Amino acid sequence: MSTLPTSPAPRPRPSLPAGRPLDDGWRQWVAENRLRGCTPDSMLATMLGAGLDGQASVAALQALEHDPVYHAALRHQQLLRKLESVVENLQKLWQLAPGYATVEKRERLSRDEFIERYVIGCRPVVITGLARDWPALQRWSPQDLKQRFGHLEVEVQAERQADPNYEQNKLQHRRRVRLGDFVDHVLARGPSNDHYLTANNELLRRPEFAPLLQDIGSLPDYCDAAALERSCSFWFGPAGTVTPLHHDTLMLFHTQVVGRKRWRFVSPLQTPKLYNYYDVYSPVDPERPDLHRYPDFAEATVLDVVVEPGETMFLPLGWWHQVTSLDLSLSFSFSNPAVPNEYRYRNPDIRNW
Repeated sequence: MSTLPTSPAPRPRPSLPAGRPLDDGWRQWVAENRLRGCTPDSMLATMLGAGLDGQASVAALQALEHDPVYHAALRHQQLLRKLESVVENLQKLWQLAPGYATVEKRERLSRDEFIERYVIGCRPVVITGLARDWPALQRWSPQDLKQRFGHLEVEVQAERQADPNYEQNKLQHRRRVRLGDFVDHVLARGPSNDHYLTANNELLRRPEFAPLLQDIGSLPDYCDAAALERSCSFWFGPAGTVTPLHHDTLMLFHTQVVGRKRWRFVSPLQTPKLYNYYDVYSPVDPERPDLHRYPDFAEATVLDVVVEPGETMFLPLGWWHQVTSLDLSLSFSFSNPAVPNEYRYRNPDIRNW
C-alpha cells in the first residue's frame, strides 16, 4: 500500500480476508472512484465489505497507480477540470448581476431588449401580457377540450408514479386514449403525477386539432410567427404533475392558459454540480435534494418563480429547470424566437452511476 499516492501508508495488516475474485466491473469501479478522488483505504474498506478477496483488492488498487490507461485518464481529467473552473468563474460573474436570484416579470419588452438581455444575456424571464389577446385565455378549459375534441385519440403519459425515471423512460409510458376519457380521468382523480398529456403528444401537428391553434392570437416581434405551427406544443394535466430537472436543447416560450406552474431553475454554468450522467437529465430533485448522495448540489443557486395564467415563461438556452403544476393546467409552448434556435449538445450516456 505504500506505493499508493495521495493517501498515507496504512498500518500493516497481519492478514486480509479471502473472498470473491474481482471482475472487470469492480476493476472499472476502482478506476472510476480513484478519478473521483476517493482514497485507496476507503475503497479497500468498501471492497472488503462487499466480500471481495482482500489480497486481490489490494493488488488491484496498487496496479491502478501504474496503469498507463489510468494516467491517460488523469490527463483528460485535467482538461475537464479546467473547463469546470472556467464555467465556475463565469457563474460567479453572472451572480454579481443585481437581482440574479430573482426571475423577473416584464411587460412590453422591445425586440432589442429581449434579444440582448434575455436571449444573448441568457436569463429566464416571465413575460406578462404576451397572450392578452389570445382567444385561448377565455375559451380553453377541460370541458371545452372534451366538447370540441373529446372523440379524438391522443397520446398521454400514464403510470408514471411507480417509475423514478419516468421522464427518461417516457416512451414506455405512452398510452393512446380518447381525449374525452382523459379529461374525465383528470377531473376525477385530482392532484397526481401519474398521468399527463405532454409536448410529446404532437397533437398540434394534426389537422383535426387546428382549432386550438386558431385560439392563439398575435405574437411579439421577437417571435417568428411564420414558424409557430411547426414549433408549438400543447400540455394538459392535473395539479401535481412534475417535469423533473433537465435542460432543453433550444430556447422556448411556455404560456400558462389555465392554472399555475412553479419553475425552478439552475444555471447551465452549474452543470458540474448536477450529476448529469445521462442525456439532458439530472437525478437531483431541487425540492427535496439528497445532499448525502449529491453533495455538490448544495453549491448550486436555485431560482424559483410561479407563472400565473396568461403569463409566458421564456426559457433561455441550456438552463436546467424543474416544473411543477400547482393547479390543473393547460399550457401552450412554442420554440420560435426570431433568432437561430438550433444547437448541439454532446450528452453523456452513463446509465449505471
